Amino acid sequence: MTDLSTVIAGVTFPNGLMNASGALCVTQEELEALGASEAGAIVTKSMTPQARQGNPEPRYFSFTGGSINSMGLPNLGYPVYAKLIPSLRRFSKPVIASLAGLQPDDFLEGARALNEARPDLVEVNLSCPNIPGKPQIGYDFEESERLLEKLGDILTIPFGVKLPPYFDPIHHQKIAQVLQRVNIAFVTMINSVGNGLVVDPERERVVIKPKGGFGGLGGRIIKPVALANVRALWNIWGDRIPIIGTGGVENGVDVFEHILCGASAVQVGTVLVEEGCRVFARLARELAEILIRKGYGSLMACRGKLQEMS
Repeated sequence: MTDLSTVIAGVTFPNGLMNASGALCVTQEELEALGASEAGAIVTKSMTPQARQGNPEPRYFSFTGGSINSMGLPNLGYPVYAKLIPSLRRFSKPVIASLAGLQPDDFLEGARALNEARPDLVEVNLSCPNIPGKPQIGYDFEESERLLEKLGDILTIPFGVKLPPYFDPIHHQKIAQVLQRVNIAFVTMINSVGNGLVVDPERERVVIKPKGGFGGLGGRIIKPVALANVRALWNIWGDRIPIIGTGGVENGVDVFEHILCGASAVQVGTVLVEEGCRVFARLARELAEILIRKGYGSLMACRGKLQEMS
């Protein structure tokens, strides 16, 4: 029996497959469906102090090779999720609470609420690219460090960060230094690649309504960017800080590539939206077949084993 389990920040996951925050995880029904599925964890929608309807629709569009979205953080608000989280424990898998905010104080308020709710881990979203007029904190290294230090003073639960894609080695170095200084427990990367644009040539218009059609790209099209970011941080710190790889996972091979690059687990977004929660059983089966064929007895046995050319 191939062992697909993994450990992140001292928390054991039955397998290393989970939803990306934002994908079918807003409502109680969606969260319970994740609990009943073969997912190795339940990741909540990124939550803000008050409930949000999000951006106007249409705000998600799937195309050949990926998806574009500008959701605008639709969620039920901290108080509702804080009440829901304890009940999700009945599914006997880790619960990861995704924490967001439109300003720094929002994060601190949410951290206090989550201390009471006691999820297994908190994922601090520094990388939501689809709030009009709001920058991604993850591209401001000094502001990120200030915020994470404040959260560290509040949270009594291990917490990590969800990061945007970085495209320059110096940015990988800088964010790695920040995360090491504030003792982050794990990293999720990458969030969608922001400010993409998809055009409908027949209608001669954009395919989503918010922000003039600009949105975050996900799916197969962003996999090379995601793998590069996972590998870059693995090269800097090895297994000292676990990485959850996100971006372009559609099948077992994609999962395997993320693990080879250094991820301890993966999150799925676009394929989950398109296929539903049954995707986790398929991915687990496909990943197990690859590991068996290659002689790996467990998921963790191949972590970071990517070879470079001599």
